[in-house]
Amino acid sequence: MKSNPKHESGTVTIQMIAKLANVSHTTVSRALNGSDSVKPATKKKIVDLANELGYVPNYSARRLVTNRSDTIGIFFSDLETGTSASFLTEVIEQAQRMLPKQYSLSINSIRTAWESGKVSVSNFDGVIVISQSREDQQFIDQIKQQGIPTVILNRKVEGGTLDNYAFNDFLGEQMATEYVIRMGHRKFALIKGVNSFESSYQRTMGFQKALANHQIEIDPAMIKEGDYFPESGNRLMRQILSSGQVPTCVICENDDMAIGALNACSDLGYRVPEDISLIGFDDMSYSKYLTPSLTTVRKLTAVLVKKGIERLTQLIQGETFATPVQEVINPEVIVRASVKRLARGESVN
Repeated sequence: MKSNPKHESGTVTIQMIAKLANVSHTTVSRALNGSDSVKPATKKKIVDLANELGYVPNYSARRLVTNRSDTIGIFFSDLETGTSASFLTEVIEQAQRMLPKQYSLSINSIRTAWESGKVSVSNFDGVIVISQSREDQQFIDQIKQQGIPTVILNRKVEGGTLDNYAFNDFLGEQMATEYVIRMGHRKFALIKGVNSFESSYQRTMGFQKALANHQIEIDPAMIKEGDYFPESGNRLMRQILSSGQVPTCVICENDDMAIGALNACSDLGYRVPEDISLIGFDDMSYSKYLTPSLTTVRKLTAVLVKKGIERLTQLIQGETFATPVQEVINPEVIVRASVKRLARGESVN
């Protein structure tokens, strides 16, 4: 009976598999790494042998040989403030689903990474920056100088020197506001996101553009600054409902704040949409399951991450392109039950 090398030496090596398969150790290495340079029949024979013998790859040695870490860094502007748990989770889940299997993810904030100085070629094979603020530019420039394959997502970055996929937040909020204006609303309140975040700035500008198009004015006291988390939406909605000039529609610059606002309405005895209409932004997975279901702006996060991962993988594999990609993805308004059509002159009691 053929002896099992694992039993004799305690460790199965590439050299052992090469001897049994009657091929070179280089061929074994390429086959186990999925290289197309190995004939399918040979590759199957090698993989079957490796599985039978219980071969466990030495990733540390592999990294020394290939000069790769098999780690992708994903950096958000700030994980403490402004990055909602819903958006964070969706980005990570999509990235894990779309990355090649050998890669693992390292999640961090730009602020933390900048302070620690740990962003280097030896740490990451590639980097995805979920940029939410113009203040990220120094960090982005540092990565670029090191030559790390990098893709910038979420915010449109000026300069066009790195691959960049962004959302049209301005258009999204403008379309949402135009929709509620067509539904008869003229008396608004706005719960903004973080002032320093580009998404909040663009959404606020889109909202104000739609009002200007229809010669609608808003009391500055009805514009509140939140932080993209539900608690701020709840707190600011309570201020709005207690102001003595309750609007017919409140626009929240993300769905998480809209959840907080919805709960505040319920606590204070206001029905949505019968007494007050509510609209969000992002179309998070839970939005359609709220009561009432939330009218919102669908930000195609899955599409954004997919495009970014595909491009980053190509860059890591050494592909070159004449010019970096600069693509802006347009959102769409998702109409559900949280906005009421008003008759002319109708307002909250």
